[in-house]
Amino acid sequence: MDDSRRSADGDLERARAALDRGEVHHAADHLAGAIAHAPTLPEIHELLGRLATRADGGLELFPLEQHAFVGTVVARAHLLAAAGRPEDGLPLLAAASGHTPGVDWAGVPWVSDPGLGERMEPGLLARIVMQLCTTIGDPAPEAGRAALRPYLTLVGHAVRAHADHAMLLGAGSALARRLGEAEQAVRWATRGARLRPSKLAEIWLGYAYRSAGRIPESLAALRRAVMYDPDDLSVYADIAGTLADHGRMDDALDWIDRALAKNPDDDCAVHTGHRLRYRADGDLAHLVRLADFQRDHFDDTHEHTDLAECCADQPWLSRVPSGPDSPPDPAREPFVAGAPTPAAVERLHRAAHPLWPHPPAAYDAALGLVLVEPEDLLALIAHPPAAPDDEVGRALAAHDPDLWRRCAQVWACLGLLHHRTEEPWPFSIRRRLLVDLAKGGVDRITEAALFALITYAWVDPAARSDVAALVGRRLAAAAGSPTLAWSIAHLALATPDLSPENRERAAAIIKAEEHAALLTIPRQRNRRAGLLRRWISGR
Repeated sequence: MDDSRRSADGDLERARAALDRGEVHHAADHLAGAIAHAPTLPEIHELLGRLATRADGGLELFPLEQHAFVGTVVARAHLLAAAGRPEDGLPLLAAASGHTPGVDWAGVPWVSDPGLGERMEPGLLARIVMQLCTTIGDPAPEAGRAALRPYLTLVGHAVRAHADHAMLLGAGSALARRLGEAEQAVRWATRGARLRPSKLAEIWLGYAYRSAGRIPESLAALRRAVMYDPDDLSVYADIAGTLADHGRMDDALDWIDRALAKNPDDDCAVHTGHRLRYRADGDLAHLVRLADFQRDHFDDTHEHTDLAECCADQPWLSRVPSGPDSPPDPAREPFVAGAPTPAAVERLHRAAHPLWPHPPAAYDAALGLVLVEPEDLLALIAHPPAAPDDEVGRALAAHDPDLWRRCAQVWACLGLLHHRTEEPWPFSIRRRLLVDLAKGGVDRITEAALFALITYAWVDPAARSDVAALVGRRLAAAAGSPTLAWSIAHLALATPDLSPENRERAAAIIKAEEHAALLTIPRQRNRRAGLLRRWISGR
């Protein structure tokens, strides 16, 4: 915050100087920079007021262009409000809030003025609020809610002036529940549903009840929504998710089966169905099928996070696991003499991260390493560079330097997957290199190469039997390794089409290793690793 204020003050000073010289366009550029750093600073708005006295109200100094700078957009919104056109400025301000919801773009007097809520056409305000709701999260992150509350205040003023506008009540309910005001959301949604019964009104009401913890009433409202439109399978998925979250998995799967019987390719039903079946029995096959569906249906109606939710915080499915305190890995014979080039190190620093949403996302994120030659990728594996000088790199270097080295090797191996992709997998150089790395011993390089092979099995069904057989052999070889047995067992459990025998063997290894770890690993170290993961995932 101190840095932002200093930056804003610097831009503000340069804007004043430019304005004194008559260089209004330069002044506007610096003012846009200042408002981006400190959007509610009074001195900025005083200077904007000087520009607003121009014949055109200063609007031509802040043009709306494709990929416009957020400070320019916000400045224009304030000038429109000053010109008596707040209904034109509000959509711009809401767009800025959707871009960065945690920034206090709306914390200015004209947004919270009761007169704005009275004057604005309620349908327009409802549409602005609905668009804002699609961008701020459901629920909105708690840390950023204060910056969004001026919009809720505005809706309250508008509802008092237009108490019978059903769409405004529903949109206001959607915003209220996202900001933690569940009871207000219920009141507005209830009134809206009484004024104009409809599918959408019942959906708003069902979500409001769910946020308030009133689950039977939520389910009743969502079932009424189904009666309005029996072919909207997204509502079936919402009902199923709500039932599952409250311990009624059989009923939840029944709703999913009903949806899939109507349309086996409905994206909401398929995503929810695989997520719930995985929750029910823990079978990785559900997630693999979901990944296959996502690959084959890249034009889904909207973005889904079910696969990422199922993989979250699971070793190898979403992160490089921290290794236990143990003796050093056995030394591997050097397979690359030279060090990686600076350009290769730079590209690895851009790509490498200890977390990813799910294996196919890790594969996609490694695409940037296609510009690093295989020889350099091998050098990065043999000689992992120091962590990058950024927030994540410094945290890893300070708290878990071994995790960074493993992370670097993992991403270098993922990079190998993107070379000579035209070659058929069984005879490809990328397969040969990774198999050689995986078979070179039982060490950190083994697990990095195995993860790359497993990731490829997620994205290419034709490679699954080959990779599953290789992982099974490596699992047997690692069973006696006190350092890596637990990690490689988790790799095995992340492998598509692994045989039931190997899956049982991996589960037994994990159970035995974790039992031993409870007796030997200090609790403080486990806590430190968990805190580090949460810190990194929040960035």
